[in-house]
Amino acid sequence: MSRAVVREAFGGPEVLQVRHVPEPHAGPGEVRVAVRAAGLNPLDWQIAASARHAAMFGITGPSGFGGDLAGVVDEVGDGVTAFTEGDRVYGGVLAAAVADHVVARVPVPTPNLLRHTPDGVDDATAAALPTPGLTAIAVVDAVGLTPRDTVLIGGAAGGVGVITVQLARLAGAAVVATASPGTFDFLRRLGATPAAYGPGLADRVRSLAPAGITAAIDLHGTETAEAALALGVPPGRISTVAAGHPLPGTRATGAFAAAPEGLGRITDAILAGALTVPVAATYPMDRIRDAVVRQAAGHVHGKIVITP
Repeated sequence: MSRAVVREAFGGPEVLQVRHVPEPHAGPGEVRVAVRAAGLNPLDWQIAASARHAAMFGITGPSGFGGDLAGVVDEVGDGVTAFTEGDRVYGGVLAAAVADHVVARVPVPTPNLLRHTPDGVDDATAAALPTPGLTAIAVVDAVGLTPRDTVLIGGAAGGVGVITVQLARLAGAAVVATASPGTFDFLRRLGATPAAYGPGLADRVRSLAPAGITAAIDLHGTETAEAALALGVPPGRISTVAAGHPLPGTRATGAFAAAPEGLGRITDAILAGALTVPVAATYPMDRIRDAVVRQAAGHVHGKIVITP
């Protein structure tokens, strides 16, 4: 038998259960991964909570939980040549990642992915990368940052935000980052100038960047995008994620828009010591409900990772 987090109904963390399930095995064209870490994302509990949201990803009934993972290939099905037993891998298998074992098709169909984990990148870091890393690549590339830019980044202290800030700095841009005051020292260590979100944001940014801002990235809602427009940033140099109703002319994007190969930019930067992926907390699988409650409450500085 093997363990997996499953949900049989839609709802809050209370619907998540750790169950003993039949051990899965790799069939033709598949690999099995022994999961060593799983990174949580807001999408995970949104799918678990909402039938409408789940249906957007083809999930209509009971399912597993979690999308991002890292581990070791321990079974290889017939016809697979890209992976061998013992390979360290990371990637995503939607609504299935928080489990002892996950079976994935090769090549992995979108929106899932599986890549070799570079030596020197630990499993917790690798599990924290796929969705946030691809999202960060997408929002940074959408506005084409250069050393001539000063970019305003909203929601900068979360799992996507910390990678976005660092990618922007690696592009040479100056960064003004919005977050709660408790994260300001953390953001300064990443090379950003912090600003409190909320009413009056445009005025605060104007005082922090008197020469003006030239681009903006809004990782939650539209407050940052609206402030950027008020400060004269052209709509085409504003990218948004999860905006609900994106502002006209701005660039709505997300992980779907980034090629998986782009994750190599991030792992290369990690290995060079130029980028870090903070893990805010780790929880064992049997405390999955506590982990989801903490993440859903917001204000997590980095990623939450589930271990066996």
